[in-house]
Amino acid sequence: MVVDFGGQYAHLIRRRVQDIGVKCELKGFDLELSEIKEKAVKGVILSGGPSSVSWKSKARLNFDLRKFEVPVLGICYGHQYIAKEMGGDVATGKSHEYGSSNVFIIERHPIFSNLPKQFRGWFSHGDSVILVPKGFRRIARSENDESTAIANDELKMYSVQFHPEVSHTEYGTEIIRNFVIKICGCHKNYSKDDIIPQIISEIREKVGGSHALCAVSGGVDSTTAAVITRTAIGDRLTCLFVNHGLLRKDEENTVLSVLRDKLKLNVEYVDATRLFLDSLRGVTDPEEKRLIIGRNFARIFEEFGNKHPEIEWLVQGTLYPDVVESTVPYPGAARIKSHHNVAGLPQKLGLKVIEPLRDMYKDEVRELAVKLGIPKRLVYMQPFPGPGLAVRIIGEVTKEKLYVCREASEIFEQELRRSGIQRRLWQAFAFVGDDRAVGVTGDNRRYGYIVTLRAVKSKDGMTASFATLPWSLLDRVSRKITNTIPEVTMVCYSISNKPPSTIEPQ
Repeated sequence: MVVDFGGQYAHLIRRRVQDIGVKCELKGFDLELSEIKEKAVKGVILSGGPSSVSWKSKARLNFDLRKFEVPVLGICYGHQYIAKEMGGDVATGKSHEYGSSNVFIIERHPIFSNLPKQFRGWFSHGDSVILVPKGFRRIARSENDESTAIANDELKMYSVQFHPEVSHTEYGTEIIRNFVIKICGCHKNYSKDDIIPQIISEIREKVGGSHALCAVSGGVDSTTAAVITRTAIGDRLTCLFVNHGLLRKDEENTVLSVLRDKLKLNVEYVDATRLFLDSLRGVTDPEEKRLIIGRNFARIFEEFGNKHPEIEWLVQGTLYPDVVESTVPYPGAARIKSHHNVAGLPQKLGLKVIEPLRDMYKDEVRELAVKLGIPKRLVYMQPFPGPGLAVRIIGEVTKEKLYVCREASEIFEQELRRSGIQRRLWQAFAFVGDDRAVGVTGDNRRYGYIVTLRAVKSKDGMTASFATLPWSLLDRVSRKITNTIPEVTMVCYSISNKPPSTIEPQ
């Protein structure tokens, strides 16, 4: 069982355990101890979280850690929580670590079985354990923290400051496997093969004999949600593609061709460009932009539903990273940013919402899409945000900035495709803000926009590292952008990871 202290990666820990083949449940930190006993839980993992153990309002269990009576692994906040609750000391600001750092194993403990003495761990913390509790010992350190991992074999309590669940931690899966299999003694009892029949069954049970509307964008998430829903309820599904005027270049034509001609989905088309752009006029706050876009989508869905009273359900391709950034599932959790299809939808929509992929990550959805026969070109298309270019335009969305962002992104993506690099990236795009720079063309002064290119590598979107692209490619893209888009005078490249950045700038 994973106990969620409000961290972004709590659900990801559960996924890693199930990837190993062991059934795992996720519970909030307000769980009762009786749940551990009743379910015969063999091990507990305490997640990270945005709280500090020094806060009066910190996230905490309502019982003593020792009452678990099964092996416990703490991660990040869970690491600090174990140290503090067991009599150690934690200091705020003693050492900050964000992103990748070296981890050095001090002791050959079973939790580090089959690992090298040194590996890269992924950190995201401002508090540190400065006094190890009595009975515990240090088993690993990092470049800036002497107590990166601690252990008490008598109590079967272990904790690490880094995040083994994220793909950017080397040997992270091995660490979780060592805990789950070797320390907790779990056996494999979970398989992904059952997921398609399970989702189809859940959709049929919810929708019953009524009709459903699926919002489609052409991305793998919404397309997979549409195809699996059609498999479940047949021609009682209608798809709706909304052009909000914030799409990539010529995207509406490409998307409709694939959805209608290749996948034979029943797709209705609505051009709502004026509605969206008018409602975004003068708006600069990124959260407000996302919520406005969500409300506009809801308005269109509601109006469409009113014209088709037989439709009772709205199907969305929401994934877990959307949910975890948009919602506050437990006290102490933090909202990162509102996704248009999660926090942007009003509760009184008039349609009941169904999200068949809500507990999944992008790579899992891609595996599902291949099994459902969705064309691979669409399956491996780079993620594109539902709010479109609005989240790649910092400040107000104007026609000029929209043009610059759209054209610059098209140039960048074209060059990446030609070089064969695009398939190796999670996402690559251009974004633009209000900042301007002086340029010179033909001995004349020019004052234009600064375009920033961003390309990242990731497995599931929960963490990401910037891609080290060839300088020759960046030079070619930069020259093409400034030569063909006169409104631009400077091109930059983003070298920030997630965390501390998010993948999209807004």
